[in-house]
Amino acid sequence: METLRIALISPAQTLDLRQQVLWPHKPVSFVQLPEDDTGTHFGAFLSEELVSVMSVFLKGEEAQFRKFATAQAMQGRGIGSQLLQHLLTHASSLGLKRIWCHARQEKAGFYRKFGFKEKGTPFFKEGVPYVVMDLYLPGV
Repeated sequence: METLRIALISPAQTLDLRQQVLWPHKPVSFVQLPEDDTGTHFGAFLSEELVSVMSVFLKGEEAQFRKFATAQAMQGRGIGSQLLQHLLTHASSLGLKRIWCHARQEKAGFYRKFGFKEKGTPFFKEGVPYVVMDLYLPGV
């Protein structure tokens, strides 16, 4: 089995996977975020191929992760789980108290496996139902 390598990447490196996985019928500009230059971006690589990306934005003692995408052909192999676990470990090492995201409602079960809880009521982006999911980290 190939070894997964997780590394810091540039905002530009996230764009193709974001677009292909999350909004394939939209232009790449649709998945760019104004705050990309201030975020931390992680990429998961298999044999030097970028197969999963996640962008993290810190604010005080919490972080929001956005644009979490794993290549369609690589989904279901635990790659996204490893990348999310990497984020949780990183967040704990920074002493953060809360991690949250806007999750597609159909993916909420994935986040629940990590202890995330739904907060509030669902809302829509481009006709797709989303829910806020958050996780309070244990004290450091």
